[in-house]
Amino acid sequence: MGLSSSCMTAAGKFARLWIDAQEWGLARMDRLGARTRSAQDTAPHLVTGLRGERAALFELRRRGMVIVARRWTSAKMQGDIDLIGWDGGQLCFIEVKTRTARDRTPAESAVDTHKRETLRGLARAYLRTFPESERSTIPMRFDVMSVYLLGAATEFEFFQGTFAGS
Repeated sequence: MGLSSSCMTAAGKFARLWIDAQEWGLARMDRLGARTRSAQDTAPHLVTGLRGERAALFELRRRGMVIVARRWTSAKMQGDIDLIGWDGGQLCFIEVKTRTARDRTPAESAVDTHKRETLRGLARAYLRTFPESERSTIPMRFDVMSVYLLGAATEFEFFQGTFAGS
């Protein structure tokens, strides 16, 4: 099998190993930090959400996305955008929903009309950070990533272009 027919180049394997090492290192630091923090520092559901966001960040990087912002906020609006990244030439605003079990209601269903409107408004605010002449030419989409933290396993469901902008 030649290099052109292999699924992953040596550079790609190295990049994936580097991402895996970064993820492992951050998880290790979290475990060490948890020993020194009291259980009252952060609500359990917030800890779960943060773990899911970080898992999504590394998973999206493994898939080739370039993440440029995490938990982006605007001083003029409430809420945040979990992850912002470039997938090729397309700017992606990614909402991450994390669950510790699979039940009847999938995690992605939590992105309701109100949340979509919030994300659209925040995306418009983020786009205002670009020069005005470029804003209308930037292709963008809204994605949702469901993260299921199931014991030692983590499962992902990625929905590209889940809803329209504007």
